[in-house]
Amino acid sequence: MDALKTLHKRLSPEQLFMVSVIVVNGGNYLYNLLLGRILGPEAFAEAALLITLLLVLSFIGMTFQLTAAKFAVEFTGEKWHAFKNRTLFLTLVFGAVVGLLLILFSASLKSLFHTESAWMFIIFAIGIPVYFFMSLNRGIYQGKQEYASLSTTYQTEMWSRLLLTIALLFILPLPTGIVVAIGILISFFFGLFPSKIKSLKINKSLVLEPEARKHVIRFMWLTAGYELTQIIINNSDILLVKHFFEAKPAGLYASLALIGRVVYFAAWMFVMLLLPTVVKNRKEGKPTAPVLIKYVTYIGGLAILIVGVCFLIPETVVNLMFGKAYIEVAHLLWKYALATSLFALSNIFAYYFLSLDHYVPVILSGILGMSQIILILFFHDSLNTVILMQIIAMAILLVVQLMYFLNKEIFNSQINIDNP
Repeated sequence: MDALKTLHKRLSPEQLFMVSVIVVNGGNYLYNLLLGRILGPEAFAEAALLITLLLVLSFIGMTFQLTAAKFAVEFTGEKWHAFKNRTLFLTLVFGAVVGLLLILFSASLKSLFHTESAWMFIIFAIGIPVYFFMSLNRGIYQGKQEYASLSTTYQTEMWSRLLLTIALLFILPLPTGIVVAIGILISFFFGLFPSKIKSLKINKSLVLEPEARKHVIRFMWLTAGYELTQIIINNSDILLVKHFFEAKPAGLYASLALIGRVVYFAAWMFVMLLLPTVVKNRKEGKPTAPVLIKYVTYIGGLAILIVGVCFLIPETVVNLMFGKAYIEVAHLLWKYALATSLFALSNIFAYYFLSLDHYVPVILSGILGMSQIILILFFHDSLNTVILMQIIAMAILLVVQLMYFLNKEIFNSQINIDNP
């Protein structure tokens, strides 16, 4: 306990959050690795499907979180309370609607993805309103830069999911998908603590002024659109492989994807820090480009390291992570790591532009990123081909983002020269 207190004192809130995210990502990795080892490739494919479904649906949750984070910086006083009131209402409505839709189509999802039971989707759906509310709570902490409390919400969710799911696998005589769904559902409730929102009361007398409401709605729609495209881009390969390939190669690919996404998960940590910092700097008239350059440098260095390790000792990495049953896809590991590295870098640019209300590159990145799905739909004769299609799409996406940034910086520099 004394060691934890000393660590808390020595680290800044941002550094503490980064350490916490590393622990959370490590715990999530351990969760997936244990599932992979305990279940084997075929059963793990079903568990990975449910986890992927959570990521696919998280675009709405992240929309609420990022919107709350942005306007927690921009709004103050009654305007902030009116915003929070309206967003709370939208969170509850969206949670109920999405959960109900998932329950109604649970049988269709069972047929589409060849799962053992439809109950895994029904149980998962019950937790969606809680998940969205949890996301709004996190967004407020993020915007207020209360990183200690933000870190705690991620820790409580991750540890409860890890410990409960593994325990339930040995206790409950139920299909794998149902057990994993129960673990996910319970973890959402743990993720609500601590809560910045003390009451579920919705005050109808608090209303945003028209101009502010338009700004919020525009940001939410574009954020939702981009979150949807990037979540689909990041997870469509697993869903498409599950559809086009048999259970064993689909399970092997799921393990490959899990290892190769280290860079993407690390980039998410920097996005959490980047967005409120960029909004705050712009509000105070400070330059914002150095913030982007710093985080791009961090992610770029990490990407080079991880792709290098995956290229040099792929079999060692796969064996350590999942075991010999997954070794046959080891030669593809560095390629998948490269694809996710390109995607992670382009995401840093996209969130930077979104923070500054520059929507053109966000829309372009969504359009270009969706090309990955089209490529895979036409070219999927092997797992290697699926990964190559992702590398092509993500490389084009990153180049477009970089060109827009450089053009914007050169244009701004020219304005400063002409108007000293």
